[in-house]
Amino acid sequence: MKNQEILFENARIFLLDRVIDQGWILVNENGTIEEIGEGSPENLNCDVIVDVKGNCIIPGFIDVHMHGGNGYSFMDGSYESLAEISSFHAKHGTTSFLATTSTASKENIIKALNCASESYKKGMPGADLVGVHLEGPFINEKRSGAQEKSDIRLPSIEEIDQFLQASNNLIKLVTLAPEVENGFEAVKYFNDQGVTVSIGHSDANFQEVLESIKCGATHTTHHFNGMSPLHHREPGVAGAGMALKELTTEIIADGIHVHPEMVKLLFDVKGVWNTCAITDAVFCAGLPDGEYERVFVTKGQVYLSDGSTLAGSTLTMIQSLKNVISFTGYSLFDVLPSYTLVPARQAKIDHLKGSIEKGKDADFLIVDDEISILSTYVKGIEVYRQS
Repeated sequence: MKNQEILFENARIFLLDRVIDQGWILVNENGTIEEIGEGSPENLNCDVIVDVKGNCIIPGFIDVHMHGGNGYSFMDGSYESLAEISSFHAKHGTTSFLATTSTASKENIIKALNCASESYKKGMPGADLVGVHLEGPFINEKRSGAQEKSDIRLPSIEEIDQFLQASNNLIKLVTLAPEVENGFEAVKYFNDQGVTVSIGHSDANFQEVLESIKCGATHTTHHFNGMSPLHHREPGVAGAGMALKELTTEIIADGIHVHPEMVKLLFDVKGVWNTCAITDAVFCAGLPDGEYERVFVTKGQVYLSDGSTLAGSTLTMIQSLKNVISFTGYSLFDVLPSYTLVPARQAKIDHLKGSIEKGKDADFLIVDDEISILSTYVKGIEVYRQS
């Protein structure tokens, strides 16, 4: 679909530093924001005018840790699967995402990375595929969670280069355990290649976290989950992430992976500018309770078939946002950075996305006062409308 010049008027617009109670946004034919104004626009002749009817325009959500949804997984290695994932999550407010791998054989990871590279060129029907999050295989077996233990291996520069090449340098974020053999070298190498390094599925102690920060780590993966826990004599990754300003912490705010009071504590300690909301959604997000391959879903909770371990989530970004507002008492305006500009920054796309600003992509949501999504726009194109 070709973009047209579009005027959105009669809107409450959530900017980075304030809310315009009644304003307008002009989106150009390239799908970027041309102008933002207060009151009513004057002398603007546009192809399309959208009356927002006093509803809110907020930045679209950016999910940097998401495996799948609606029955499809990134590890399927097909464009069709990624397109279905893109459309499903766009309905729930995601306008950009990092397709996230899981620990698997080199061949299967490379297949998924090749698919991401080709799909990136083709484009997505819903949320924008902006890169890849390589979760595993360079993790600690002790903190593997639902990751496939038999495919965990030590990092090597040779394999890292193969992954970077297969993705056509689309890897924006990597989760690894820095304390394993060659781990610190891997942190430094990924960082030198411009990849954000996240400590996750890791049993690192506090000193090892400090060393990994020196090597370039700036992020933690699904904080509190799959990591050495907080202890008053050994803070572990959990304590380090909370204490150290150098680290931005991911959070799965479904109230299942992390207790609501711990979600509130993390936001209170880290602040919204150092907390990155994610879904960690897997293929069964959006599907009914039941038994599926390797997992079963009950009351929206995903477990391995033996019932021993949480295996990702069925969370969506809009539900996460509502949960965090409920858990913390923060306002919509307060929490938005954790869903928009913080993940954009960590994926190194904040010059293009993550806030409603002149020159950035017109990726935004129209929501009502109950924060129900009425429409999702990606680069100025409506990819979802509430029926």
